Amino acid sequence: MSPRQTGGVTQDAPVAGPSFYRAHGLGNDYLVFEGRDGEGAHGWPVRPEAIRAVCHRLTGVGSDGIVVLMDAEPAPDAPFPLRMFNPDGSEFERSGNGLRILAAYLHRSGRVGQAPFQVRSGGSLIRMQVHDVTPEGRFDISVEMGRARTSPDSVGLEANAAEADALPAMEHPELGTVAFQPVSVGNPHAVVFGRDLSTETLHSLGPFLSAHPAFARGTNVQLARVAGPGRVEIAIWERGVGPTTASGTSSCAAAVAAVHQGRLDPGPIQVVMEGGTLQVTVSASLEVVLRGPVQEVARGELLSGFVKTLG
Repeated sequence: MSPRQTGGVTQDAPVAGPSFYRAHGLGNDYLVFEGRDGEGAHGWPVRPEAIRAVCHRLTGVGSDGIVVLMDAEPAPDAPFPLRMFNPDGSEFERSGNGLRILAAYLHRSGRVGQAPFQVRSGGSLIRMQVHDVTPEGRFDISVEMGRARTSPDSVGLEANAAEADALPAMEHPELGTVAFQPVSVGNPHAVVFGRDLSTETLHSLGPFLSAHPAFARGTNVQLARVAGPGRVEIAIWERGVGPTTASGTSSCAAAVAAVHQGRLDPGPIQVVMEGGTLQVTVSASLEVVLRGPVQEVARGELLSGFVKTLG
């Protein structure tokens, strides 16, 4: 995905060590690496081609994305800085599952306890908390996502792509006019109500909206339907990834869209995806808290021979 589609990130590529921590949130898995000051022995530059190699399911470790912890020992009370990357090599602003997986890593490595703490991602401060962890390595973690925005410009939508008093809409070559609710929860989303959640519709509409040139940074896409009081079901097309079984920010976006449009009342909302259910609490002012499980899977290390191929 081009820099235009991912927020135009132009920072130099970080360098990561070979050790990784792997966990998943309802089947959406991330690898956590720690950044290094210099490449040194076994360090690898986190560039697009290297990310694609590491995330490849057959020839690499395999994952839906990478989180690089840029400073594992920040000053007391300072946030943990991080950067996040899609498996296609593009950098993005935030991931609800990726953030919670990082929280599990910080807790497991003894850097945080059960008190709230902050991280910095995509220029934003984000408050998180580890509420519990079982002997089986299943964490219960919440993320305060901040106040969502629902204007077209909040998702980088060009001004002439939407009427002031109507939902933005695009003309799909097969599906006709597709209206959607823009939502930003630190990254861009287009939530579509009124369409079926079938794989066929997702694979047709997802890539069409996700990479539409009207979006300055591309967008994540959710097909959504209200399934009862405090409950919404979604199918997800993730920018830079494709179809995913679960997504934290997509869950937040769908819940926000439902509250904003008056389809659901503010409060706790169960968001049901193929991979499972997350709880999203949305206030009347669209403040958002995401809470759900993380299952840790493994620790590992990229071997020196493979690291050499990443350079």
